Amino acid sequence: MSDVLVERAGSLGRIRLNRPKALNALTHGMVGAIDAALDRFGADPGVAAILLTGEGERGLCAGGDLRSLYESAGSGFAEDFWRDEYRLDARIARLEKPFVAIMDGITMGGGVGLSGHACHRVVTERSRIAMPETGIGYLPDVGGTWLLPRAPGEIGTYLGLTGAQMGAADAIFAGFADALVPAAALPGLVDALAALPPDAGQAGVRAAIDARAVTPEPAPLAEARALIDACFAFDRVADILAALAADGSEFATRTRTTLLEKSPSSLVLTLRLLRLGRTSARLEDCLEREFHASLALLVEGDFREGIRAAVIDKDKTPRWSPTTLDAVDLERIEAWLAPRAALVFPVPADASRPAPASRGAR
Repeated sequence: MSDVLVERAGSLGRIRLNRPKALNALTHGMVGAIDAALDRFGADPGVAAILLTGEGERGLCAGGDLRSLYESAGSGFAEDFWRDEYRLDARIARLEKPFVAIMDGITMGGGVGLSGHACHRVVTERSRIAMPETGIGYLPDVGGTWLLPRAPGEIGTYLGLTGAQMGAADAIFAGFADALVPAAALPGLVDALAALPPDAGQAGVRAAIDARAVTPEPAPLAEARALIDACFAFDRVADILAALAADGSEFATRTRTTLLEKSPSSLVLTLRLLRLGRTSARLEDCLEREFHASLALLVEGDFREGIRAAVIDKDKTPRWSPTTLDAVDLERIEAWLAPRAALVFPVPADASRPAPASRGAR
């Protein structure tokens, strides 16, 4: 059975990630299959919309296949994988045909890359969305440094550094999703999308989603925003930690403890990328920086150690190097952003549907 199931149902082009036992973790082959499906459905005049879902009941996609990245050091596999993955993420952001991603259950890392840039992003009461990469010595890639800075205030800084999970309400508040549809209503939504006329367009797809959407509960992140904005407004991780310590509330103390468990180098790198992403004009600019930094981290950062502790040995005790923030070499961090390999996007930045300037305003 293929890891990606591609089929047409009525006027709906369906792409189903099919590795449920691995939480639909994304492989290089899956990236290619999704890209080929977009070619097929994009050229089919009878397809009104494209739908991305995950098989199984646990989630859309838990991220990239970390074990394959760990084992690929020095082989060139990671470079090829990230190049094709990031190109796919950029393509999804600019698709002319309506693209719907149902972020039911766990949707993290590479799963956010496939869904967070979609024009129509649906969450359910079971959604758990996050960019948890600093916990494995990595960075919020797949365009995370584009999405996160466009959340309200410093919400994205908080999410990117801590890796905190979002439920449906928080995901909509942070600009990672657009509509909450109860899981029980998803089959009806799929049927409605399949019954759309080929020329339904974005408005027709949005109407089908809105007809089944419900109002989310108040977002916990909205309630914590004042504290988050005050403590995460700094451009140095050390200053953020100091602000959290000075606040002293339960939320601030818990957040500070979480940050201190992360890779110091990854925290500094991530904050730098988030600040650069805030002033970037294009998603592609963020993806290019993430690409170069990813290649660097695989060779000389904490990434492989983070994967070892989480996936290979599963001892949950990563040995970060360096172990403290004050020992992080800032010049080395900047060097990780330098171009290391070509990353050319096949779709021009000014072509097709433009990537929105702010998802949080949707």
